[in-house]
Amino acid sequence: MSIATIIRNAKVYQPEYAGRKDILILNGKIAAVGENLTADFGGCIEVREIQGEGMAAVPGFIDSHEHILGGGGEGGFHTRTPEASLKDLTMNGITTVVGCIGTDGIGRDMTALLAKAHGLENEGISTYAYTGSYQVPVRTLTDSILKDIMMLDKVIGVGEVAISDHRSSQPTFQEFARIAADARVAGMLSGKAGIINVHLGDSPRKLDLIQKVVHDTEIPASQFLPTHVNRNAALFDDCLQFAKEGGTIDFTGNEDIDYWETICDEVRVCKGIRRLLDMGISSDRFTISSDGQGSMPVFNARGEFQGIGIGKASCLLKEVRECVQKEDIPLETAVKGITSNPASVLKLSGKGHIKPGYDADICLLKEDTLTLDTVIAKGQVMVQDGKQVVFGTFEKA
Repeated sequence: MSIATIIRNAKVYQPEYAGRKDILILNGKIAAVGENLTADFGGCIEVREIQGEGMAAVPGFIDSHEHILGGGGEGGFHTRTPEASLKDLTMNGITTVVGCIGTDGIGRDMTALLAKAHGLENEGISTYAYTGSYQVPVRTLTDSILKDIMMLDKVIGVGEVAISDHRSSQPTFQEFARIAADARVAGMLSGKAGIINVHLGDSPRKLDLIQKVVHDTEIPASQFLPTHVNRNAALFDDCLQFAKEGGTIDFTGNEDIDYWETICDEVRVCKGIRRLLDMGISSDRFTISSDGQGSMPVFNARGEFQGIGIGKASCLLKEVRECVQKEDIPLETAVKGITSNPASVLKLSGKGHIKPGYDADICLLKEDTLTLDTVIAKGQVMVQDGKQVVFGTFEKA
């Protein structure tokens, strides 16, 4: 028998605050949002209810940059980070993830990335991918960027292409512009974003290649999603200017920011978003991603490897919570960075909003603590009362 679900009397953030409402879920979609909703299907469909009292209902989280295959290796083969599991995602509110390859585009390739994305989709969440990795020329699954984006359903853009980093391929302006041009045309022809997710390193060159393409060609700033923009204060200053000129910038969340803020001058996400808003930059111009399962290597001034950490998907909700609790940013503004904003810039149809016709991807947060209580992905309850109820193939119930 089919099942319909009604979430009762939650504070609904679409992400715009809509008041205390009920949400009706049917066939994996949001069927209605309103007060005192009723659903009678004559016994043909079972109706279940979830009590939303004391809860904030927000769209399911979209992680626009996660190393679902694992990443790393900068310290040798033993420093390759593990793959993401379903638990790593749903227990942190992530109902949609975009997978990417980082430094190691040899030991991890597009075949494996797409296989992993399909596997996670089979387990219950929505998945997409970028074609390529740090390296230029971009290593694709077919023989071109255009074919990968146009003909592979899950591929929505290129990334993460590295610039201003000693680990990058040191692409020329012509190479970088051609990547952007190919991605843009492929996106236009396929109805996808054709976005270029750009890894920004510590080099003083910062966004120089992006800025040169935007200023010297017809390709607009909207074609790029630079990530790790809060890596250091000087880089962040330039990225704010990029956002002011109409670009979108991607903050990288960090569970261990107290450490990295001290040793690397990393900009705390909540402080960066507060500054962006205070400058009058639109709240539509930022996203937050986790860099989950990616390596976080530490190098000295000579570029010598010193140690390694790992990105954690749990940072997304932590960053939203810090925005609200530390910087007094409204929840409806902060949560846009992991819901409606990535859905818009990546052209993810049916994602990022709690509105009729959208996919039933919903997180219930406890109002007083903004901690995760319930996660629903495509209408299926994945986490309930803070506990995992749907498990990956090799996870234990």
